[in-house]
Amino acid sequence: MKLTFAKYLFTIILAVIFVSCNSRKNIAYLQDVEASKNGSTQSFEPTIQPDDMLSIIVSAETPEVTLPFNIPMIQGNYQVGNNQNGIKTYLVDTNGNIEFPVIGTVKLGGLTRTEANNKLVAAVSEYIINPSINLRILNYKVSVLGEVVRPGTFNIESERLTLLEALSLAGDLTIYGKRTNILVIREAEGKRTYNRIDITKSDFMSSEFYYMTQNDVIVVEPNQTRINSSAVGPNIQIIFSGISLLITIGLLIFK
Repeated sequence: MKLTFAKYLFTIILAVIFVSCNSRKNIAYLQDVEASKNGSTQSFEPTIQPDDMLSIIVSAETPEVTLPFNIPMIQGNYQVGNNQNGIKTYLVDTNGNIEFPVIGTVKLGGLTRTEANNKLVAAVSEYIINPSINLRILNYKVSVLGEVVRPGTFNIESERLTLLEALSLAGDLTIYGKRTNILVIREAEGKRTYNRIDITKSDFMSSEFYYMTQNDVIVVEPNQTRINSSAVGPNIQIIFSGISLLITIGLLIFK
């Protein structure tokens, strides 16, 4: 009887070891990063999309000549010089256009920030000598949902955010988050795409989903452990602790 119990215990221990090894394999990020070839970092610029909110400030050697282009959001809240407070923002419409002072309708949708900047410089140059444009996307944000510590929507000031950085803003994945099947929902040019990313492998860093675009939604689904625990109940750990205690008592009895 002692031998039979020992065999059962040995089988249980092997099963626990196997599950533990398998869990570590599914938890670690970038497991093959040492084997991947080192390469240059990707260049990335966000593309202006409908419903983007833009801040556009025109500058020149003589600040007074930029006044017609820098309409204040509230009259009387405008200051000439480096301190340009309350500058009006511009909403990109469904056709990718904005209405810019003096120039009129300008199509910026589908352009990168640099391309849009150059287009505005060319247009303003017809009225001002050597103007410069400071263009920013003000509503650049991503949302992270599912098995993360702090799900939510995060506003990004830099306009350059990686998938790993977005997950870190949400406090990283919980131990129950499935690292091999992260969903990135992206809308571009009027189309919505659903893309699955495996962050346990390093090849995603060379894909178009390494950098986030504005309004991306990241969904982390639960792994099988979380699904099983939700089916059995929240007291599963207590049950396993009780089983471990019974095994220990059994060893002492049949020793």
